[in-house]
Amino acid sequence: MLDTLPERLILANQQHLSHVAFLELVLADEATRRDTTSAARRARTAGLDPGMRLDTWDDSAGVRYDRTLWNELTSLRFLDAPHGACVLGPVGVGKTHLATALGHIAVRRRVPTLMLRADAMFKRLKASRLDNSTEAEMRRLPQVRLLIIDDFALQPMDATETADFYELVVARHQRAATVLTSNRSPDEWLAMMSDPLLAQSAIDRLTSTAHELVVEGQSYRRRQKPSVDSVENPDHHAR
Repeated sequence: MLDTLPERLILANQQHLSHVAFLELVLADEATRRDTTSAARRARTAGLDPGMRLDTWDDSAGVRYDRTLWNELTSLRFLDAPHGACVLGPVGVGKTHLATALGHIAVRRRVPTLMLRADAMFKRLKASRLDNSTEAEMRRLPQVRLLIIDDFALQPMDATETADFYELVVARHQRAATVLTSNRSPDEWLAMMSDPLLAQSAIDRLTSTAHELVVEGQSYRRRQKPSVDSVENPDHHAR
């Protein structure tokens, strides 16, 4: 509240606001500040990168995807079914950014959300076996209304990881929404898992209720690379 108070006092004097109007303005500022702070806290808890939001996405990037489908996904109506989404495409086209942006929209709407890299999720589940917390972990993950798994099938999955993925998909199927990013198409996932039967069952359940957003084009990350023009001349401060 104190941050905006000086500006609001000036505005009140300039526009000859009544005491009531001034108070409403200051209280609105405070409500906005608290909402923003709360959303940022929830985003951190959800594991979302604070810089990967919808408003930070460079829409002029040389990537192609179904804009109609993307607009539908950002409405979060798919959570109600619940359906999911597979964000697919080659390395560097912005899949993680788009998936994270959906997470930020969700937390702002107070939707319980969690984002994990696939390898980190599987390591977490393996570690839970050491302290006998696997059952609790496998209860917790299915209960998250929006689970975002990043970089799925980036590397081969052993028997334990395949079984864990199967159990997770079965537990969440038609109960909660899962958004998944991958450099591989679903028909390539089967070869990355150690048990073909469990893999096929999990993949079929996941993809049967998921929208598929394919992102293609130039590397989005290259646009974030600093250029010579953006690097300050090292002699500048010496002058």
